[in-house]
Amino acid sequence: MLLPLRGSIVASGTAQNPSLAAKIDNHEEARPQIGLERTDIVFEELVEGGLTRYVAIWQSDIPDLIGPVRSIRPMDPDILSPFGGIVAYSGGQQQFVDMMKATPVYNAIHGQSDTDSTFYRMDGRTSPHDVVVKASELVSQHLDLAPPQQQFAYSFDTATSTAVVEGTPTASVQIVYSDARYPGWAWDAASGTFLRSQEGSPDLDSNGAQLSAVNLLTLRVNEVYNYDAEVPQAVLVASGEATISTGGKTVHGTWSKDSATSPIRVVDDLGATVRLAPGNTWVQLVPDSGSVTVVPAA
Repeated sequence: MLLPLRGSIVASGTAQNPSLAAKIDNHEEARPQIGLERTDIVFEELVEGGLTRYVAIWQSDIPDLIGPVRSIRPMDPDILSPFGGIVAYSGGQQQFVDMMKATPVYNAIHGQSDTDSTFYRMDGRTSPHDVVVKASELVSQHLDLAPPQQQFAYSFDTATSTAVVEGTPTASVQIVYSDARYPGWAWDAASGTFLRSQEGSPDLDSNGAQLSAVNLLTLRVNEVYNYDAEVPQAVLVASGEATISTGGKTVHGTWSKDSATSPIRVVDDLGATVRLAPGNTWVQLVPDSGSVTVVPAA
């Protein structure tokens, strides 16, 4: 069987647990985050003040601890509805919490009676960047929930992925969300992954290693302010331009999402379904006000 969020082949009957998503902080005081290096899929989104946060999703490898977690935002229900499972976060505006609770996802919220044993404030981190989650324990409490459906199409291996077969050699992908947030991804042939930086410096995990991705998707999204004049919402039940980077190459395409509960579909410029390589994926939801620059390999 395939791991639904990685495309890797595993023994039948394994990885039957639900997915765990969490709203992960990306403030400077929240770094290094805990558990990001073990995610299956991460979405990075623009929030207020030009900052970004992550919607991180684990299913194949659940850490003991993840965090710091922060509050929910209006695009998160559309991101997470196709995954089902659990979402962990620290609260938020009531209208956004109500939107998240209306999805087919179990809401685990800091400060509620059902999270007393699994959420806590970690010593050595400053509030509000200190709420962490006992992830494996939280998942063990909800094994009645179904595992997620497959979200993207996968190739058999990296060599047969769409980007490698059809794409152009890529040195790096440079992304601008705002003056305050401009992540980059540099191809590293030795590891066979793209290595992540933030604001020009290596983006390190809690073990001191640089975060990496087998697959990198940039999806250009329209930002609206339908709920709060200061809180942007990426419009996801829509379509737009995409780039897909795998194996040191990048291919251009289009993304689309038909409904809140539908997965994101990615096709190349000929309309064929894009196939990712087996492995983890980072999805950059880049606003129209930002930019994506694919730097060709020399």
